[in-house]
Parts: sequence; C-alpha cells; structure tokens
Amino acid sequence: MSKKKAAYYVVWRGAAPGIYNTWEECEAQVKGHAGAVYKGFATREEAETAFAAAPEQYIIRKPKAPVTSRQSQTADNQYGVPVLPSLSVDAACSGNPGVMEFRGVIADTGEEVFHRGPFLGGTNNIGEFLAIVLGLAYLKQKNLPWALYSDSRTALAWLKKKHADTKIEWNAENQELFFMIRKAEQWLHDNDWTTPVYKWDTKHWGEIPADFGRK
Repeated sequence: MSKKKAAYYVVWRGAAPGIYNTWEECEAQVKGHAGAVYKGFATREEAETAFAAAPEQYIIRKPKAPVTSRQSQTADNQYGVPVLPSLSVDAACSGNPGVMEFRGVIADTGEEVFHRGPFLGGTNNIGEFLAIVLGLAYLKQKNLPWALYSDSRTALAWLKKKHADTKIEWNAENQELFFMIRKAEQWLHDNDWTTPVYKWDTKHWGEIPADFGRK
C-alpha cells in the first residue's frame, strides 16, 4: 500500500505555530527558523490531534505521561537525552535566605524568555518553585506544547502539592516574594495544564541551561 500524501502540515515551532493546508504555507513558517519543528499529516483530524500534543510523540520519542493539574507528578526522561524543544528554569540565591533571582531559558537555543529579581529574603527553593509556575503559565499563554525542566526536587514536590512549603517567615523584607508565592499557588489551583514537567538529570547532562553559572 502506498504511503498517504500529506495534505495538512503541523508547525509546532516556527514563525507562527499552527496547521497549514499546503506545503508552501508551512515552508513560509519554518524556512530559516532555527529549531523549527513540523510534520505533514494525511487528514485534518490527524493534524489537529498532533498539534494539540507534544511534537516528541511524532518527531522524536514519546515522553512519559505529562504532569497535569489533575494528575500531578514528576518524571525523569528515560531516553538518555533531554526532550526538545523544552523550557528550563532555575534560580540563584546569595545566602539562605538572601538575594534571589530566577529565570526561564529555552533549553535548545539558550534564549532567556523571562527573568525575575533580584528579591530580598529569598531562597533557592522559593525561586525554583516560582520559576516552574511562571514557566507553566508562559507555555500555556504561548500555546507551546513543550516540556519543562527543573533541577530542584523540592520545588517539583511543591508543585505536586500546589503549595510552597517554605519555612521562611514572612517579613517586611520579603513580602513581595510571599505575594508572588500566593499568586503562584492560586494559579496552580485555578488552571489546568498539560505541560510535561521533568527533573533535569544534572549528573548525565551537566548544568541545566537556565543555570546562572555561579557555583
């Protein structure tokens, strides 16, 4: 049986992600775009299903079940390499508590997509937690079907509970951070997400791309 000809094209990552009816339209979105991810499908239904899913299910390797707000869990990638494209998040703190900042970086390009801080009276765990939640919100807002990586087991555990279980006391110095924590917790309770959230394997992959390089 001959292979079905592609009639629809899914662009997960390109100038304008979406579903296109012709190769020419698809090519215009991916040509010259570093890291473009796309694939052709025979039917509109197949294309819509694929666009709503992570491209790794069709392009690379299928990751483990995603972490969702209804089925919160963490997972390690089983294939020896990070899932790409993906967003990595990390925090840095001078002191404990101390001056803290956090950011999100596209893992395969190194592009920084958000950076918050510095904040007084913070901790690495607080920064890692806030970075994860902001990363989830960013990917949802941009409608990007990517994975998200953090190297913090504590922050991933807080994500599972939808609660930052910090022992730091609220005071005048860190009140801005605590407002952000409460806002992040509320976002987790109010929103659904399908982003796969994985633990970054520092031992085998080196420092997470969002690392601040201050170790």
